[in-house]
Amino acid sequence: MNTAFYTGASGLRAHQFAIDVTSHNLVNVNTYGYKATIPEFRELLYSNMDINKNRELNGDDKVLAGHGVKLSNQDLNFTQGPLYNSGYQLDFAITGDGLGLFAVDRRGVIEYTRSGSFDLSIEGENEDAYLVTPDGAYVLDRNYERILVPYQRDTNVIETEGLADRLGVFTFSNPYGLQRRNFESFLPTDISGEPEVAADDLYKIYEHSLERSNVDIAKEFVDVIISQKAYQFSARVVTTADEIEQVANSLRK
Repeated sequence: MNTAFYTGASGLRAHQFAIDVTSHNLVNVNTYGYKATIPEFRELLYSNMDINKNRELNGDDKVLAGHGVKLSNQDLNFTQGPLYNSGYQLDFAITGDGLGLFAVDRRGVIEYTRSGSFDLSIEGENEDAYLVTPDGAYVLDRNYERILVPYQRDTNVIETEGLADRLGVFTFSNPYGLQRRNFESFLPTDISGEPEVAADDLYKIYEHSLERSNVDIAKEFVDVIISQKAYQFSARVVTTADEIEQVANSLRK
């Protein structure tokens, strides 16, 4: 088995995934509430080298050599994004030292998001107005109840006084363990812990505002260049390993 060939091939796969992650970050630079993803790499395989079989090995006695690389994780970057004053009365943005997320009910699944771009859904014979996301998910209060907004259909007047205080804001002990549901929403996991209602002193809600993506365009373009170069070097390793095999096979003849 040519170790160099498989090492280079693993690099091609890993760095292709890294370019995909960076591409997702760049195309969502204008997605409100989007949190950037950071690819994390790990060595793929280890081999024990220079083992002295005459004595028991432990700790530093083992010399390990890696063979290849893999994209082991896609970490979330929850740094605060810049605020944008949209002027729309149903737009809200969360800021503060503690991480806060809105809760939404999307077809029976409770998800959490930083995007506060909301609207109204008029339903039923009474024409009740519920606060929803652009795709129709119900925005929830701290008791996980749908938020009913006073609305005068005849005059199209929305009464938003005190609405920000009714929004449910939740935190997690380890938000970096959340599972990305889509570009804007997250689901809790065993690693993230269970959601808890955020204390009032940990966050502030700005009305008529939205939180922009926290993607750093300059950094992402640098990452693209690095990933492209790493991909090229991995491809060169595969080519060189193949050429060495060809020379070895010719010598056998």
